Amino acid sequence: MTSTNEDPLDFLNNATGIQSSSQTDLIQLLLYEIIRVKELIKYYESIPSGGGRLGASILNELVTEAYDSLVNYDPFLIKKYYELLLNCD
Repeated sequence: MTSTNEDPLDFLNNATGIQSSSQTDLIQLLLYEIIRVKELIKYYESIPSGGGRLGASILNELVTEAYDSLVNYDPFLIKKYYELLLNCD
């Protein structure tokens, strides 16, 4: 099995990147935030002695619910979880 070196954030590397405008796709923005928060979860999980376990668990739950909002294509929940994930750090 060969691994691919495709960057999941490759759409950000083009000349325009993500721009905040009326044409910006909220789904794309939510996916970007999900990827960003998943990287943050890795950071929390790497804290020694389980110090980040609670934070990682909470963020995992938010990411799961954000995915569910995408699967159900619920615009209200997509916006809600986008705003929640946007404030995660």
